[in-house]
Order: sequence, then structure tokens, then C-alpha cells
Amino acid sequence: MLDQIRTVAQGWVGKALLALITIPFALFGIDSYLSGAGNSATVAKVGGNNISIQEYDNALKNMRNRLQSEKKIDPAELDSPEIKSMVLNQLINKQLLNDEIQHAKYAISDEQLATYITGMPEFQKDGKFSQELYDQTLTQNQLTPNKFEAGMRADLLAQQAQNGISKLGFISNARADNISSITNQQRVVTVSEIKTKDFVSQAIVTPAEVKAYYELHKNKLINPEQVKIEFLLLSATNLITGMTVDDAEVKKFYDENTDKFQGTEQRNASHILIAFGVSPTPEKKQEAKAKAEAILAEIKKNPKSFETLAIKNSEDPGSAVKGGDLGSFARGAMVKPFEDAAFSLKVNEVSNLVESEFGYHIIKVTGITGASTDFETLKPQIKGDLMFKKAQEEFAKQAEGFSNMVYEQSGSLAPAAKVYGGQVQKSDWLSREAGAKFFKNNEKIMNLVFSNEVLKDKRNTEAVEISPNNLVSARVVDYKAASPKSFDEVKSGIEALLKLEAASKLAVSKGQAALKDLREGKEVDGIEWIPEVTIDRKTAQGLTELAMSQAFKTNVAKLPAYSGLADSKQGYLLVKVIKVNTLLPTDAEAQKLAKDELNAALASEYLAAYKQSLREKVKVTVNEKLLLSNTENN
Repeated sequence: MLDQIRTVAQGWVGKALLALITIPFALFGIDSYLSGAGNSATVAKVGGNNISIQEYDNALKNMRNRLQSEKKIDPAELDSPEIKSMVLNQLINKQLLNDEIQHAKYAISDEQLATYITGMPEFQKDGKFSQELYDQTLTQNQLTPNKFEAGMRADLLAQQAQNGISKLGFISNARADNISSITNQQRVVTVSEIKTKDFVSQAIVTPAEVKAYYELHKNKLINPEQVKIEFLLLSATNLITGMTVDDAEVKKFYDENTDKFQGTEQRNASHILIAFGVSPTPEKKQEAKAKAEAILAEIKKNPKSFETLAIKNSEDPGSAVKGGDLGSFARGAMVKPFEDAAFSLKVNEVSNLVESEFGYHIIKVTGITGASTDFETLKPQIKGDLMFKKAQEEFAKQAEGFSNMVYEQSGSLAPAAKVYGGQVQKSDWLSREAGAKFFKNNEKIMNLVFSNEVLKDKRNTEAVEISPNNLVSARVVDYKAASPKSFDEVKSGIEALLKLEAASKLAVSKGQAALKDLREGKEVDGIEWIPEVTIDRKTAQGLTELAMSQAFKTNVAKLPAYSGLADSKQGYLLVKVIKVNTLLPTDAEAQKLAKDELNAALASEYLAAYKQSLREKVKVTVNEKLLLSNTENN
């Protein structure tokens, strides 16, 4: 209830927290520090006022509790830097606003406060203010009347301060209509691309230009430092062949996990039910069984009579009229005895009597679809899974010993290879980048390889988990320092680059000339326009973001209108606007809604500017060291 009361006047703060101040660090791990920091530690200073670490702690807890109760956020994000930054921003902004309220001498009279509180929905009963409900709510939230009323007065003062600013954001009907017409405008357009690649064959680059480029940039044309390494892998996958799983283990796992092996198998079946009722007497059950056995005997004599006998005798009204047909079903859809029997039969095979809680069934399978989930089908898969599970367990046992050995006997990988049965492998020349890709995009292993201890002292790296269940240790065999690339190594690449640059200039030149002619009303050969499309600011109709942007930047004072844009990567883009359609809301409610949205946006801009002005008046400092303490422990 208290959270609802508080948000009456504070909702505007939460909407613009991140727009007001950017904290130049992530607020990780603050909770562990808070427990021992003490109430007097200062997390931020706003002018002459301090925000204590305890105040921040309380606000953080309240924010988390509120977000969790509203279920508007993933619980995993409650400890995120964004939430922590939001809380600190809220406290800073609140202090800035309080300072401004005191400076500007805003005031809420006792009468205004009483009128507001007695009118709050939280305290209404039968349409009137209830003192009993008021007292009960404050007691539940451990608030005294004085403390609650002081808090509400502060909230109303904050609301008073921001209301005056937001009301400045008024927009006239004429301006609202103008903005709405621009926002909802449609344009019929077509575009043409003059592509750089089409001019590459025309581009001419001389050997002297290639050489000059090399001389100008050769300090950047560097072969990175490289190493040849040998490495040893401890992998759960390699341990699988040493694992044994017998048939009894496989069957035990299958029986204990039948609910996990649903598969896709479906059975089409019909049945005849002879019911014996709820809590039947032995005589009643025997009577039903005798009748079912007689029907089964008839079916065995004449299997084609199943449907006729189902219509005549089955006591399942839903299926009896369809000759006993139950349609298609998967495992888990029927009671266990029925399911076991149905999934054990072949197509057109009829079961013996099957007893369930409903009575005696005679079941006939009429079709089978999907993948089977019987034991024999799944046996190889289960056996493989169990072998890998054992390999993972063995890997976990060996991992610590492997890590210790490559560290303790760091002069060679051979001892670890001998003990753990691996093979020391060798690489070709590898740079940091190439090595990281080689080891499943793992940068850590290559950073260790190029460290002084490994590179210069020829030691093993520590064991690094390059992926789940895979540990690697490496050592350097040979090393090449970074060196300038020779001209012969790079001249073909430089020539291709210069040709592309020259082709781009040719494409842009042609595009600019074409745009000039089009604007003068001349025909231009070699321009291929795409089919016309009608776009608005939300619907691109297949156009690129660049083409969309240019289409709405085009001056449409005179139609058709043309514009162009040089794209350094692609060439030159020509845009032709053929027609402009202005769509305005027709009904009064839609017009009012559009204007309200514009007013809200304008009010938000005024408030943002107001808050920024408050910030510029006061020095705000944050205790970064305090906030960053113990981040790695969280």
C-alpha cells in the first residue's frame, strides 16, 4: 500500500532518471560493501548535502522489492548495474529538487495537504475518507502520522515544482496538426543505385601510386608477432572410449525416466469398453469380464467384426458410435494400462483384455506415426548419454590433477600427457587473433601464451577451459616478433584498395551529374529505377535505412523531386519522390490523442531541460571508490 501512495507523486522521477545523469561507472557489488560501511559513509554529494550509503541501500532494496512485486522485470536483472544506477540517480535528483524547492520557497499549506490525503483512494470506504483505514494503513507500513504527512508534503512540493515546468510544454492545434501531418506523411518513391563495383574495371591505378601508398602507410602494415606452440588437451570426449555401461544400467535409466522419452510417436486405436462401474463387487467385475471375453472370442473368429461389435457393445459412448475409434494419441494421454497395451501392439493387432479403472478394454491399433520411444529403439542413445555422463564425471576428477601437473612440472607437457593419456600436438605459426580462433574463440589462452612467463621463460600455460569439459595447456616452441610487411606481400591488396577508391569517385561523379540533369528536367541514360513504392516513416517497403532517411529529407516543394547521397561503400544513391500523401486523424478522439502525445513529449523535453539546469547550478560528486569496492566478488 505504501508503494502505491509514494508513486502518486513520484512517478515522474522514475521516467527520466537515466536522462538526467550518467554515472561513469557500473554499480556492481555494492551490497557486500553496504553491510559493513556504516550509516555515515557518503555515496554521493549534491551541493552541500550528502547521500549516505545507508540511504542508498534502503532505496535499492525498496526499488528491488517494488519491481519484483510488480513482476515487470526479470529477477536476474534486479542486481544489474542499470537498476543500481537508476536508484542512485533517483536519490541525486530528489536532492536537487528539494534544494530548488527550498530556494524557490514552494509551499503546501496544512489545508492543501489534508484535502489531498483525505481524497486519496487508498483511504476511502463507501465513498468517504475512513480514519480507521488511514490508521490501519500507516500501522501496517510502520509509519507515524507525522512521518507520513511529512513525506506526502515533500512529494506534493516536488509535484508542484515539476507541474509548473511541464505546463510550459503547450502546443497549439495548428502546430499539432502540422507535426501530425509530417509524422503521418506518405511518399511514393523510387530509387536507383549507381554502384561502385560497376566502375572497378574502369579505374586506373599506376605502380607509382601503389608504391606511394605503401611508403605512406608501411608503419601500419605490420605482420603481428607469431608463435608456434605445442599443446595438450584434456577432454571429456576423449575419455568416452574408456567408459563402460552395461545393458542393466541402460534399462534401469530408461525405466526411471520414461516420462522424458515422449518422442513423437502417435498411435491410432479403437477400443471396446465393458465397464464395471465405481467400486464394483467381485460379482460385477466377473460379469463384465465374462461379457468382454465373449466379445473378444467373436473378434478372434472374425477380426472384421470389430467395428460392428464396438457400435453394439462398447460402453464408451464417445467412441462407440464411431466403431470404437479413439483417434490419434501420444504417450501420457491415456491411463497407464491402456497406454502400455496400445504402444505394444502392431498395426491391426488386437489386444487381450486390458483392465483399467474404467473397466475391461479390447484394443485394436489402426495406425502408427512418428518416432518410436520403445526401449530397443532408444537403447543406443541412452547408452551413449550414460557413457558421456561418466566421462564428464571422470573429467571432473582428473581436471584438478591435470591443472596441478602442468603448473608444477611447467618445463614440459610430456609428464601430463603420460599420466592423462593425451597426445602433445603442435601448431603452425599463430598470431594472437588466429590462435584465439583456433581455440574456440578463447582469448585467455593466447594472452597467456604471449605473456613473459610463457613466451620468454618457456613455461607451460595454466590449464584453461576453452569450452565446457575441455582443458588445454600450451607452451611456446618458436617465436617471431612483429615485423613490417614487404611491399611484395601487400602490393596486390593496395592496388585493389586504390581501385575501389577510384571506382567510388567515378560512381559519385556520375551520380552527381545525373542528379543535376534530373533536376533540370533532362533524360539520363543508364539509370535503372526500382518499381515505385509507397512508404511512411514506419513502413520501409524493402528500402534500406539509408534510402528511407534520404527519401524523407528530400525537398518536395516541386514534384517530382530528386535528391542524392554519396555512400562511400556502395557508390551513389539517387532518390525520386513522385507523390506526397498527407494523412491526418479524421475523428476528434484520434486528433485529441495525437495532440496529447505531442504535449506529453514537449512537457518531457521542458522537464529534461529544467533538470539539466538544476544540475548545472550544483556540483554533484559520486564516491566511485566506494561504489566500485568488491565488484569482483559479486
